[in-house]
Formats: sequence, structure tokens, C-alpha cells
Amino acid sequence: MVTLEETISEFIEALSSEKGLSGNTCKAYRRDLEEFRAYAEGGAGALGSGKEENQARGPVVVYQVDALTIRGYLGYLHKRNKKTTIARKLSALRSFFRYLIRHGKLSESPADQILTPKQDRTIPVYLTVDDMFRLLDAIGTDTLLGSRNRALFEVLYSAGIRVSELAGLDTQDVDLHSRTIRVTGKGNKQRLVPIGRKAAAAIRRYRQALEREAGIGVEAEGALFRNNRGGRLTVRSIARILEAIARRIGIHIPVSPHALRHSFATHLLDAGADLRVVQELLGHRSLSTTQKYTHVSIDRLMETYDKAHPRK
Repeated sequence: MVTLEETISEFIEALSSEKGLSGNTCKAYRRDLEEFRAYAEGGAGALGSGKEENQARGPVVVYQVDALTIRGYLGYLHKRNKKTTIARKLSALRSFFRYLIRHGKLSESPADQILTPKQDRTIPVYLTVDDMFRLLDAIGTDTLLGSRNRALFEVLYSAGIRVSELAGLDTQDVDLHSRTIRVTGKGNKQRLVPIGRKAAAAIRRYRQALEREAGIGVEAEGALFRNNRGGRLTVRSIARILEAIARRIGIHIPVSPHALRHSFATHLLDAGADLRVVQELLGHRSLSTTQKYTHVSIDRLMETYDKAHPRK
């Protein structure tokens, strides 16, 4: 008998070896699938609902999972999660059951009978151009850390890359002459992304300060952005630095590295950039993922229209 526990481990290994998905992506799949397994084996009680009537049932064989099991699980999630989270978890289940069918362990997927929850339209958090410039200009460059932080967020806004991609940049990934950076994105896929003159100048200034004050030469290999000990700056540290700068200058909306990525996309589209070009720059596989940024521009357009048009 093939249990959920066994096949989940096989599936995660296949995601890494066959599809080349990153470690973080594989961990996210495992979390979602292990949560479903806990529900399938013990009901909501196994997930901390405290209901005594949900008794643990022990290991579940894959063919015992049916549409009713999945609907019950989604019902449990509905009370505690956003629709986007539920949709992601359902997507993980669909991928998992498709894997089982391909490998002859199931003849059909119980997840195919389940509709994806209708998504609420959310407008991404972003900064106005004025606030974006104010944030960047507020970062002094008279110290090594100041130079580093200015280069960090100039690059993040200039290239619109993910914060994990920013943290993962090495010095050899940067070509200041052509003003491009080589980014390793999801699934270890690489892409070349242009950066602006201000971002390139900020990197050059930081590398010079790093050589002058820490003895790490401009040609040194390894992490581009370093912490106080010379190691790679982490995603969490970058987020904390940005939050502190935003608080200091009085920006009151939640400012995260992802908000700078949203700002990059929104500002490009507002200025007339082609949607498919922005998709390529962001590293999105699907155009529909990029299209959410057009809502910001459309909403602003409608607001202006409603204020200005004489016949509302």
C-alpha cells in the first residue's frame, strides 16, 4: 500500500531533481502537503481545532483520498486562511495528484473535481514616485553601511527583482559597463536585467567603500551585499533595514522589499511600458501574474476621470 507520507517525500524529491525547483519552493510544497496529510489522517483535530470527535486514523493510503476529503480540508482552511492561501494549497494538491497519475499510483485525481476559490482582487502595496525618491535620497552614503544600503535599494527599485534574488547576487553577476545584472530566479532560472545609472553608481560607490574600509577589493568574488562580518546579507536583514528607513522618514504604509518590486512594475506601466516587457523584467512565467499591476493604473485613471469629467 502506498501511503500519503511516502508519496509526498517522493514528490518533493522529484520537484527538486526533475523540475529544478528551489529549496524554498520545495519546502513550501512540503508544508502544504504535510498539512493536508495531517488533516487526512486525523481530521481537523490533528490541526489543532481541539475537537475530540476527530480521532486520529493513522496512515492514509493515497487511493483513500477522495473529493470529500479535499472539500473538508478546504472547509477547514476557509475559517483560517485567505482565499489566495487556499488557492495555493489546492494548487499544491493538484500538482501532487498529477504526479501520482503520471507514475501509475492513481488513475484519476480527486482534486480535479474541486473548483479553485474565486479570488478577491487585491491591489499591490506600492510607493508613489515621490515617496520612492524620498526613501532612496534619505539614505546617506558617508559610511560603509550607508553606501551598502543605498546600493541595496537603488538596485531593488531599479531592477524590480525579488528580495531573494537581490540577496543572492554575487559580484560577478554585475556588469557595470553594460549596466546589467545576472539574476537567478525561481527554479534556478537566470535572466539578465538592466539597471539604471543611479543604481550602477551606487554599486560602484559601495564597492569602493568596501575596499577602502574592509579591505575587500572591487574584484573580490562572493556576495555583492555583505553584513558586518563580511558574510552574505540575508533576506530578513534587508527587510529590517528597509522598514527602519521607512519609519525614520515617516512613510506610514507597510514598506517591504516586495513593495519596492510592486513600485517598480507600477511606475513602468504608468509610464507606458509594454506589459510583456515588464513580465520579462519581473521574471514572471505567466502574463496574468504581471497584469495585477495594471489595476493600479486603471484605478488611478478612473479616480481622475470621476473627478474631472463634467458628466459623471
